[in-house]
Amino acid sequence: MIAKVLSSAVIGIDAFLVEVEVDIIRGLPSFTTVGLPEASVKESKERVKSAIGNSGYVFPDDRITVNLAPANIKKEGTGFDLPIALGILTATKLVAYDDISKYLILGELSLDGRVKPVFGSLPMAIAAKKAGYKGIIVPYENRHEASVVQGINVYSVKTLSQVVEFLRRKVELSPEKTDIKTIFEKESRFEADFSEVMGQEHVKRSLEISAAGGHNIIMVGPPGSGKTMLAKRLPTILPPLSFEESIETTKIFSVVGMLNGQALITKRPFRSPHHTISDAGLIGGGHVPRPGEVSMAHNGVLFLDELSEFKKHVLEVLRQPLEDMRVTISRASSTITYPSSFMLVAAMNPCPCGYLADSKHECRCTYQQIHRYRSKISGPLLDRIDIHVEVPAVPYKDMKSSAVGEASIDIRERVCAARRIQVKRFGRGKIFCNAQMNSRHIKIHGVVDDDCGALLESAIEKLGLSARAYNRILKIARTIADLENKADIKASHVAEAIQYRSLDRVKHFI
Repeated sequence: MIAKVLSSAVIGIDAFLVEVEVDIIRGLPSFTTVGLPEASVKESKERVKSAIGNSGYVFPDDRITVNLAPANIKKEGTGFDLPIALGILTATKLVAYDDISKYLILGELSLDGRVKPVFGSLPMAIAAKKAGYKGIIVPYENRHEASVVQGINVYSVKTLSQVVEFLRRKVELSPEKTDIKTIFEKESRFEADFSEVMGQEHVKRSLEISAAGGHNIIMVGPPGSGKTMLAKRLPTILPPLSFEESIETTKIFSVVGMLNGQALITKRPFRSPHHTISDAGLIGGGHVPRPGEVSMAHNGVLFLDELSEFKKHVLEVLRQPLEDMRVTISRASSTITYPSSFMLVAAMNPCPCGYLADSKHECRCTYQQIHRYRSKISGPLLDRIDIHVEVPAVPYKDMKSSAVGEASIDIRERVCAARRIQVKRFGRGKIFCNAQMNSRHIKIHGVVDDDCGALLESAIEKLGLSARAYNRILKIARTIADLENKADIKASHVAEAIQYRSLDRVKHFI
């Protein structure tokens, strides 16, 4: 007899439906899985056989063939264990086909029949809803992430026998419910705050501008000046995640199995990979492609501390995701695209020893050492970073001061107000912040008067600013004007924006 059970698998961060067909005929005992199964899927036959037997059911001593359709797409992961086991029990008429055909089913089986969690249950629940199925049966540990999908019943199970009794209508299971509003209210608080940072007011200002316009930023300063401390507090002033952004971000974490029991990602991600990371770890890839750090930082912040310590070829792979806001990984059999819309925050020392231009420490680095150290950051990569800010050592008077700085919530209010102006400005286009403007948008929204033009011309000639800095300055000036709720860019906005292009000055960056 042939039985069919609906399951699902993931490509990229989206799920597709997989029909698990089980055929049992008389013959020598065998168990064959076809349909381009990977090694973990092929191994499921041993887990399924033990789980069925240890759950008190009879495993048929016949010829069993399992087909995973569509057969032209590779099937990966352990989530097919439970559907295959139920397909065998349906083929032996223990479970009625009419009952099992209403649900999408996924789960890994242990040898004693327990149902273990799988990766990607959130996109699979979304796929089940789109396909119009009555419900989805998921492992107990995946109940929170799957139940955030509204409009479909999510049933969580702990054992194979529990699923069988439910499908035979001998046990009632209640659909899982998740209060999304409560989750956002409960998990949107931050432990860190900008009020804890002593001094560095001009750096705080640059981070506020960066957050308001979605601008990438690099901080240059000696060790201990607070670059990492400031970077970690950037997410506290970014606009809150919308529900759509939260779902998209959660799908990425679900696919890689990093939700850790959370239902939703409600805070903007902050990813800080070590400088020894490989290009595949940063951008994504591998034999079995999976998202890299740039995708894990989607809708959030990617912080690269000690930027010059990263391998040069690793930094170069950042250029495509910074430009396209997505990563495309090509393999012989398929091409996978992951989203990667993030803010890049980088930090580096001004020289190998870290004390160039520091009034309290003597720099002993030679010109050649400084040149070699800074040349690790290529021009095309630097071209994609809008704001450059120097972070000096914190003076003693600021460290001993009892004054409390401005709180993150107050800065966030100004940032959100500026973002609302930008959303209204760009309408329904694919641009959501000033940092995403191209030359055409800058000509429309970055118009300056004669005074601003004269100031820009003087800056380019006297400070040695490169031509590529021109558009960046206009973008930053537009954001500064938005923070002040000004329709036009003024000379004061341009003057401040010029200060944030220090690495374009010939005398500072070689």
